[in-house]
Amino acid sequence: MEVPAGRSELTVAEPSTVRVDSWAWAVRLYKTRSAAAAACKAGHVRVNGEKAKPAQAVRVGDEVRARVAETERILIARKLIVKRVGAVVASDCFDDLTPPPPPKAEAPLGVVRDRGAGRPTKRDRRILDQFRGR
Repeated sequence: MEVPAGRSELTVAEPSTVRVDSWAWAVRLYKTRSAAAAACKAGHVRVNGEKAKPAQAVRVGDEVRARVAETERILIARKLIVKRVGAVVASDCFDDLTPPPPPKAEAPLGVVRDRGAGRPTKRDRRILDQFRGR
């Protein structure tokens, strides 16, 4: 195959827009495309601040906010892809502006009873409940 004059190799044209459910799946926000579409329908995905339907177009530079596993991810689309790719390649397709999660509060240690001490008495249960803050 001859290469046209002035070009050293052939390139595949990048699409100008991509469906938001397809893009969210391709950059690994959701495990399946149907899960991405369901999240869009439920209102968990926003493009530039507006609720997105699954077929809404995403362009380079758009802000995509997606609620994933009780956290909100904030992404800026840098590259549009349709097919799911490896995690390293997918991370090149967006800028992640998600703030870091808050530090986890340390839970107080539970009450440890001696082995073989038997069931707690009514008095023991009251003391345990007081200790647990109930």
